[in-house]
Amino acid sequence: MPTSSGASVHSNAMASIGNQISYRMLQIAHYGQPTIEIELDDSRHGTQGSYVTSYSTMDTLEGTVTISTQHDTRFEDIEIAFTGTAQVYIDRLTTTPSMSGRTEASHRFLTLKQPMDASDLPTPRILRAGQKYTFPFFFTVPAHLLPRACPHRVASDNVRDTHLLLPPSLGDAELSGFGGALLDDMAPEMSKIIYGIKARITQVRESDGSLSLLAERTKKVRVKPAFEEQPPLNIDANDEYRARQEKTVRKGLFKGKLGTLTAQTAQPKALVIPGARSTGNHPINTRAKVLLRFDPSEEHSTPPPLGQLKTSLKVSTYYASCPRHTFPARSSLGYDLTQGVYSESLSLSNMCIASAQWEKHPASANPVCSDILARRDSGISDCSNDVADTFHTGIPPASKHYKHGSFYTASVLVPITLPNNKNFIPTFHSCLISRVYGLSLHLSAHAPGVTDPSLHLKVPIQICAEGSDTGNENARARSAEAVVLEEAERLFTPRSVAPPSDEGHDADLPPEYAAFAPTAGRHHARVTVVG
Repeated sequence: MPTSSGASVHSNAMASIGNQISYRMLQIAHYGQPTIEIELDDSRHGTQGSYVTSYSTMDTLEGTVTISTQHDTRFEDIEIAFTGTAQVYIDRLTTTPSMSGRTEASHRFLTLKQPMDASDLPTPRILRAGQKYTFPFFFTVPAHLLPRACPHRVASDNVRDTHLLLPPSLGDAELSGFGGALLDDMAPEMSKIIYGIKARITQVRESDGSLSLLAERTKKVRVKPAFEEQPPLNIDANDEYRARQEKTVRKGLFKGKLGTLTAQTAQPKALVIPGARSTGNHPINTRAKVLLRFDPSEEHSTPPPLGQLKTSLKVSTYYASCPRHTFPARSSLGYDLTQGVYSESLSLSNMCIASAQWEKHPASANPVCSDILARRDSGISDCSNDVADTFHTGIPPASKHYKHGSFYTASVLVPITLPNNKNFIPTFHSCLISRVYGLSLHLSAHAPGVTDPSLHLKVPIQICAEGSDTGNENARARSAEAVVLEEAERLFTPRSVAPPSDEGHDADLPPEYAAFAPTAGRHHARVTVVG
């Protein structure tokens, strides 16, 4: 025992010495380099002093970069930028243990640079010892990315448009949660989306005249863009989801069939999380509707009593080491070695539905598939176009064992509320990373048979995000200003009947992207020297 204790003390002492040596070497390596400090002004957002500030679409990031040095240092340029980067790595098993199966990818999808003139920098280009140089910056969080952010081949314009939406911050525990609470955003270590204000100082090498990095500093910020609800996902040919299921109900062991129980649902309305810097702990909820139908084997048979309905949310984060041409699918993971997925299931509720009322209908009330009425090919007739009519009438289509007699229907409204102990990210798709959600509904009934029948439905569900109050105000102001400028330009621009020309237009500039630039003269960068 004494020997073991002595070895432990010696090991701890060596580790402490090693840490001290590493720290001293780091100090020596950075000795003489300029010190960069980045400060954000959150007072205009009303969140000064909070642990983490979220920025939404059209929000402004305003602050200062302060540079100081211990001795006179010559430099070439100073750059301040607002950047967004996606980082992914994938580990794969290899036949040789000494070989690594890891593939990595990094995608810089956003770079907004602070305009700086030569007059904003010290003349000559020397940072004097003992002086502080302060440079203001002003950025606006854009709603869309430039087309060059997604240059790879895609399967459709819809995929391209989705990839050009600004993705939310993801996978960084330092920026998770609200206020001072760190909440899990359920992202794996293999995928991260990081935004930050980056300041860098460059100098010219005397040996060959090339530029080298003198000092660099990044301050992370959390971006929570606004996401609108998208059209429901087509799940007809998607094996991951099941919006309808039938189950045979038996009278008992060797006693024949009582009938067929059918459950059907549809993608519910999106869950909408509050905007950035929203105060209060408001519940985030929506509701799903489950339609039930019982087709009896005999006319006198009655539906079985209903039991429990359990709901859960499946959170899936897809990540890839090469750009995605289509939206991710679990079915492609087997042969696509560049893609991975991390899923986590959250239990939402467990409700008793025994009080649901069954309603008896005559055979004449049975709905008929409109595809059949239109005499379409039976190979593609699955009544998928009748989902809206089904939920309007509340009567699902008949089961495959329907005997053209009377039948029973019931409906259940299922409340869906997100737990408040997780940091939920909106549904999004980027070039390397995607986040999707699936809703599981597990319904059980009580039957006289050996086992109680149960049905399991799975449908996609979206999570959207509102914009912040300041971002919405900025967007309205920019929109009104753009309309006025356009009308004034149209008034004073001479008309021409010549064919239109593409010269002078930047095809890489999306509509209204110029509105993200600061107003001339108001936020122009000027250096402040204190010393």
